[in-house]
Amino acid sequence: MKQNKNFIVLLTSQSIANLGDVFYLVGVISVLYDLTGSATISSIVPFTITTAMFISSLVTPLFLGKYRLKFLLVWSQAGKTLLLALLVVFLLFFMHSTNYWYIFFVIGGIALLDGCANPIMRAFLPHYVEDAQLIKANSIVETVTQLLQIGAWLFGGLLLLLLSPNWLILIVCGFFLVSTILMWLLEDVSHEENEKDTLWNQFSEGWISIKKTPVLKKIMLMDILETIAGAVWIAAILYIYVETALHEGEQWWGFINGAFFIGLLVGSIICMKYSTVTDTYKQYFIGYGAFISGILTILFGSISFPLLAIILSVAIGLTSQLKNIPQQTIIQRSVPKEKLLTVYTSLGTVGTGLFGISSLAIGIAVDLVGVRIVFILSGVLLLLVSLVVLKNRRLFN
Repeated sequence: MKQNKNFIVLLTSQSIANLGDVFYLVGVISVLYDLTGSATISSIVPFTITTAMFISSLVTPLFLGKYRLKFLLVWSQAGKTLLLALLVVFLLFFMHSTNYWYIFFVIGGIALLDGCANPIMRAFLPHYVEDAQLIKANSIVETVTQLLQIGAWLFGGLLLLLLSPNWLILIVCGFFLVSTILMWLLEDVSHEENEKDTLWNQFSEGWISIKKTPVLKKIMLMDILETIAGAVWIAAILYIYVETALHEGEQWWGFINGAFFIGLLVGSIICMKYSTVTDTYKQYFIGYGAFISGILTILFGSISFPLLAIILSVAIGLTSQLKNIPQQTIIQRSVPKEKLLTVYTSLGTVGTGLFGISSLAIGIAVDLVGVRIVFILSGVLLLLVSLVVLKNRRLFN
């Protein structure tokens, strides 16, 4: 791929921000558990993040017509830096066991800003990369992201052994500051600014684009099915699976999680190495990727052998990524670049809102029918996704 300054700066700033996100969550969860001794309180962290990002995906379109995209991106990251700095001051000087709820307001604020920044960063990519190189660019981004996900959680845990959570969060402030500076160096991209547009038009623009674009309507349906199916992979459900289906200790929960991320990484590398093939036959990568993921998920829910579960977890991550990267590229090519951001925010609204509801519903379903049945149902939903793609493969070409 032709070396592109903006692409490299965007990837670097996003990577540093992602590292900081993991490290700060490790520190915050550690602080909460040390203060309360409650796993339930700690589990409110992901719920807070999901809720805040859902709210953000609803309100972000209201700002898109009023401010330049680079302005929104830089100041959202700067806002995260400021919120985290305030959290450090609070933890050092005002923290005690009865006022820990303040932490959740900071977590929510950071997630609100993330919900604004994430679709902008995705929408920037097609502006910085030639259309023919989109598959490779998306693969590189996903490869780096998965490497960071694998390493950051492990390294974050090791850092807690060397540093206090307060120091870890303070280091993340530095990460966020560097990321903000790098984002400021990015070249701005064109975007329609219309301060006179009505609030309703700003809010509905992405939904109108999806409605008018046949392939995006199918992708929206796929996202709905996949979001429900993906809720079985949340930590709480996977922990129950390890305990009740595999009859193993909690370390196997970590092994299976790690195996899934390794599969994602391998899938990203394959798409990057064979980007031309992936781009040419993307409808088959998406359709059969979902089909194989569905079959493997059904097998995953049916077995009782821990080593086989790890192998299947790698394979599910691999086939999922072989599907996700071409699908991401289709979204980026489906509408004019100027409308891409509103499409991402609309898809994000569905994804975050439905994921929160699905996570709760899956937890109830596990209590009613057992964890095995839930994984099997997840696999069936992925088979339906493959049916949507293969039945409409001309749209995805």
